Amino acid sequence: MTTARLVMTVAMLAVVVGCSSGGEVAASCAAVVTYGNREYLPAQDEDFTVGGRLGTARIPECDDTPGDPEVAIPEGTTAAYAVEGRDPAEAIAVGDTPAEARLMEVHR
Repeated sequence: MTTARLVMTVAMLAVVVGCSSGGEVAASCAAVVTYGNREYLPAQDEDFTVGGRLGTARIPECDDTPGDPEVAIPEGTTAAYAVEGRDPAEAIAVGDTPAEARLMEVHR
């Protein structure tokens, strides 16, 4: 997976997020990555330090708008990195290189 695709996927989350009738935010599947049997979503925090490579994170196929094939996200992979000071069960960084990695936090 290229960094451009990861950035597009993360950006799509901001566009596809909607509100339910209760005022709660309904998240899209567009920015979900899985690693170690956990799902991660993009974090707002941009102040983090990327650690060593952990392995490969999977980006599941996603189609939040079934009638629009141009919006579908195909399955892919990207590198997963440790985040200094954080347990990978809480947060990882994903991207093609450590310099391009984005912070992701476990989805509870």
